[in-house]
Amino acid sequence: MSSELKAIIEDCTSELETDRSIKGKQKTVRWFILFLIALVTCINYIDRAIISLAAPNIQADLQIDPALMGIIFSVFGWSYTFSMLFSGYFLDRFGPRKVYTVSLIFWSVFTFMVGTAKSISSLVAYRIGLGAFESPSIPTNAWCVSEWFPKKERATAVGIYTGTQYIGLAFLTPVFTWIIITFGWNYLFYIAGIIGILIGFVWYGFYRNPREHKWISQEELNYIKEGGGMIGTEEKHPFSWKRMGQLLKHRQIWGMFIGQFSIQTTLFFFMTWFPSYLIDEKGMTMLKTGIYASIPYIVAILGTLIGGRCSDWMIIRGLSTGMARKLPIIVGLLLSCLILGGNYTDSPNMVITFMAIASTVTGALLADIAPKGMVGLTGSSLYFVANIGGALSPLIVGLIISATHSYAAALTFISVVALIGAFAYIFLLGKVRRIEITE
Repeated sequence: MSSELKAIIEDCTSELETDRSIKGKQKTVRWFILFLIALVTCINYIDRAIISLAAPNIQADLQIDPALMGIIFSVFGWSYTFSMLFSGYFLDRFGPRKVYTVSLIFWSVFTFMVGTAKSISSLVAYRIGLGAFESPSIPTNAWCVSEWFPKKERATAVGIYTGTQYIGLAFLTPVFTWIIITFGWNYLFYIAGIIGILIGFVWYGFYRNPREHKWISQEELNYIKEGGGMIGTEEKHPFSWKRMGQLLKHRQIWGMFIGQFSIQTTLFFFMTWFPSYLIDEKGMTMLKTGIYASIPYIVAILGTLIGGRCSDWMIIRGLSTGMARKLPIIVGLLLSCLILGGNYTDSPNMVITFMAIASTVTGALLADIAPKGMVGLTGSSLYFVANIGGALSPLIVGLIISATHSYAAALTFISVVALIGAFAYIFLLGKVRRIEITE
């Protein structure tokens, strides 16, 4: 081989390696940030949902009937919902790094304290604290995705962290039930609380906005900015009733309000009453319930990942943002109506199939619609309304069970609410575009 040809090959190889290096730098940091978001989201949903697995034992230990247990489930939702009125303000003022750190550490402390509860009043108090400090989670996730991801990758990112909210519940539910059976329900909350506190310090140590992150390359920063990412440089708008009034004039907001209300109503049924449903209505043992209760979450992981990827794929293919963002959510809500099928079969496998299909809902609308500089306020307003559904769902289901001594009417209620949510996205939401707020 001549020296000239060898030099040419070496030059081409060097250029190829340089190109790969640039592409590697461009793709690395934002996906690491997404891993952090997913990790926090995973422990978030474990901490709020493990009470559903412990509920039969808690009811037995503290002598709690279904109606009262429904109230205990519900107080988390009410605390979570009303605290969102303040979480958006703190998020817009202090940013996701500080807000998520404080939030995560304190909700983990309250998770730990649930395990120490010796009375109904203490259990209620700790659940209220848990709900209050978990309230910034969803608006903060939306903020981080808006900063770190271009528009064409946003639904994939949301699908990934939404999917991970079910990972712990999907794959660790049998482990959780084993802990309850072997050591007692209290230890489940002790372990989850300690893990959450440690993750809080990890978040503070590694999260920054793109402009401030030491690991990011200029190539990746340009890629995010040119793709519509907010990258942490936008002017923050302080809260005002005028801006809030302008926000509420848009039908997009009301369509999301009703749609997310429906999603949370369905989701909170799974995170509260579903294990008790399998035990009381279908006659499963505690250990078997732990195995079966994990299946809807496994399907939910697949649904959110597939839905998010399909949404971004449609945008890349040139479909409208409205079609790409709304279609996966509408399909998920319509499938949620199949939860009603649990009334018509005694086969555990069929019941799980209906429940699993019902749990596949995804979307990235908030990051596409929220006005610039108002992601925290828009997100907290949206999820304030949406989580009224999460607060009402376990309460209404508990009252229905107490009145009818059956879950049949409760499943009908969940199905009807899901159908209303699908109609809101189809007929009310309208065109998906970023809302412009004038001063």
